[in-house]
Amino acid sequence: MPIAANLKTIQQRMTAACARSGRPAKSVRLLAVSKTVDSERIAAAVAAGQKLFGENYVQEFVAKQAELSADLHWHFIGALQSNKVKYLAGKVSMIHSVDRLSLAKEIDRQWQHLNQRIDILLQVNVGDETSKAGVAANDLETLVRAVAALPNLRVCGLMALPPYSDDAEATRPWFRQLRHLAAAIDALALPGVEMSELSMGMSHDFEVAIEEGATLVRVGTALFGERVYS
Repeated sequence: MPIAANLKTIQQRMTAACARSGRPAKSVRLLAVSKTVDSERIAAAVAAGQKLFGENYVQEFVAKQAELSADLHWHFIGALQSNKVKYLAGKVSMIHSVDRLSLAKEIDRQWQHLNQRIDILLQVNVGDETSKAGVAANDLETLVRAVAALPNLRVCGLMALPPYSDDAEATRPWFRQLRHLAAAIDALALPGVEMSELSMGMSHDFEVAIEEGATLVRVGTALFGERVYS
């Protein structure tokens, strides 16, 4: 698996997308999505220079995090049950998938035990798809205001999984919507809330996401190859 070559290609495509949209290349980070990817292949990506990884499943993440280098940075990007939050405490630097106040309260409680704050993103269901998690766009402001009151959380931005399309251009309106939602929240100037991060875009559409303002692109297949589920 030519992971180093894949990584270089992705980085070149990211740089080109930034140039097209008049953004500095450093304004976007690559989050390597390593769900179902074994530690050997993750280590190959690390050897090629990748240090930021995103995991979707708590049990799988905990096992990998114990095996791999301590100087890696981990984000949790999958659907998260409140009773699993305790296993992430102190082990991830950001959680992308906060979509309800009860979950935010449990994250706050677990990081309070550590006397630390955790960066979070609020997940928005931009396409109003019943099969996907995320707060409805109309309810976002209410959730932001409630979560902002929790002292061990920093609201750093928004995340979305837009409706899938083979045509990357078809996802552009959804990415644009998320950017506009972030701007509206930012204009409220709420204490403890920044809209500095937009987590959007995956292997098939990350360039469009960058053109629409993504600061974190979640790329797995283009880096590691097609996933094999056991």
